[in-house]
Amino acid sequence: MAEAANIGAYKEIILFLATAGIVVPLFGRFRISPVLGFIGAGALMGPFGLGRLAPSTPWLGYFTISNSDEVAHLAEFGVVFLLFTIGLELSWERLRTLRRLVFGLGSAQVILSTLALAAIGMALGLPPTVAGIGGVALALSSTAIVIPILAEQRRLNSPTGRASFSILLFQDLAVAPILFTLAALNPAKAGDDLGFGLLVALGQAAAALALIVVAGRLALRPMFQLVAQTRSPELFMAASFLIVITAAVSAASSGLSMALGAFVAGLLLAETEYRRAIEAVVEPFKGLLLGVFFLSVGMGLDVTALGRTPWAILAISVGIVVVKAALIVGLARLFRLPFRVGLESALLLGPGGEFAFVIIGAALATRILPADVGQALFVVTTVSLISIPFLARAGRKLGRRLAQAEAVLPQEAPPPSQGQVIIAGYGRVGQLVADMLQRHGVPYVALDSNPALVAAGRSASQPVYFGDSTSDAVLRAFSLDSARALVITLDQPSAIQTVVEAARRARPDLTIVARARDARHARQLYRLGVNDAVPETIEASLQLSEAVLVDIGIAMGPVIASIHERRDEFRRNLQKATEGAVDEGQARRSGEFRGRRTVGKSVN
Repeated sequence: MAEAANIGAYKEIILFLATAGIVVPLFGRFRISPVLGFIGAGALMGPFGLGRLAPSTPWLGYFTISNSDEVAHLAEFGVVFLLFTIGLELSWERLRTLRRLVFGLGSAQVILSTLALAAIGMALGLPPTVAGIGGVALALSSTAIVIPILAEQRRLNSPTGRASFSILLFQDLAVAPILFTLAALNPAKAGDDLGFGLLVALGQAAAALALIVVAGRLALRPMFQLVAQTRSPELFMAASFLIVITAAVSAASSGLSMALGAFVAGLLLAETEYRRAIEAVVEPFKGLLLGVFFLSVGMGLDVTALGRTPWAILAISVGIVVVKAALIVGLARLFRLPFRVGLESALLLGPGGEFAFVIIGAALATRILPADVGQALFVVTTVSLISIPFLARAGRKLGRRLAQAEAVLPQEAPPPSQGQVIIAGYGRVGQLVADMLQRHGVPYVALDSNPALVAAGRSASQPVYFGDSTSDAVLRAFSLDSARALVITLDQPSAIQTVVEAARRARPDLTIVARARDARHARQLYRLGVNDAVPETIEASLQLSEAVLVDIGIAMGPVIASIHERRDEFRRNLQKATEGAVDEGQARRSGEFRGRRTVGKSVN
């Protein structure tokens, strides 16, 4: 029995991994958002789905998630890691440039949406307090769904992305005062001073944020320098998780949301040379934890309530989206944003958000909100959440049409020539390449796994970051998909080949220039798909030849011309030899050499 109980304790984990590994890929194959896959799986396996049938059909209990409290706690970390990675992409300087949108547009959206939705609730017969709680809960939008959609479309830096993110950030900042106000409205605390309590809560929150910022600025970079020197990926991962969770818990202890604390930690790490390596470590876990979050959203969907009054719930959900969207479009115009930006942001932010569940749950716990109204708000919020991927797709299409009508190119799609060059390896060769790129005004970013080289580059104000370039995740974190070229200056042949293979898998059209040990190594790199391979021995011989010819009195012009001619001849011979070897390998596989037994490694 004890063994059976232990197996049952892992049931939720097995069901979640099965959902992530089976259901979501199927949705992706049909180009349906994986968010809907997780929400649908949660509704099916939750207490309102198979959970209702499990008592009469015991075997269905194996496919039911019964421990919803633990799932909810784990789901919260999905939003925490999401906000942390957003902070890594920003910086304090960039955040200051958004202050007008965050505290202007964001605050106006929350206040006006709350008032409008509360007025509609009162018109429908709800008491003012209940209508106000419902209004402020539904005024918030979904950071956990909107931000991944924008990130997947590479539009976080677009005007739509900046406007949407600014509103979402203010909403996250507003959660703490909202929750405190709900606690103060508790009938058991009717005699307490609301104003004084609110000032105390705000003071605690400000102190916690100041503590996180000061401690982060003093300790984060030295800590990660020590961790990087160990060259241990496991220790680096542990340190990254420690920072995220410590910042989140510190913020939560002062009344702020855990996500906001993680966001501040991400902002602090964005100014260090370790931001890309940390992002590569955290990214897979963020995706899984967000999956748990969407699964928990689906578990809260009472399908039977939706079946009893489907038209009323759909009408309320549509009404909420329309009211919020109209306000956002109007406010966007007031803040001098283009109409298409306001429209796209409105469709993304019109539905409800995950913090609505937190606010409604807190109101139910303090018995300010009637249970039937709270359950109705839960269902309406979930239904509106499900509509976000569809509204995002519609907004994207409308935005493109409006951009074409205005004869303006979409700002979120810069031409490939504006991409940066990635330098893998920042030793002596990498530093020289970086210097030449800088002299010609070509933007670049360099990465190296040696903390000392990275620190030296950062002290010289160069865009150098810590990271292992042989890792696919690290290369993706350095925006390989939009890079102009990749220059590989590592000194280990095996590492160079690993980087070439990873980069060519991710970007078949990417320009790759690699350092080679000798002619044989260069031929191997050409077979792997580099555009140019520069052998150290050949290049050194050419430079020695140039020096001696000039020193003994030969005219520099003919010498340089002959050196260039010899270099081009050598490159052509290498490429021809490589093409011939590849053609022979393909012929072997096609059967021309069927009667001949080949021994050795395939050139591919």
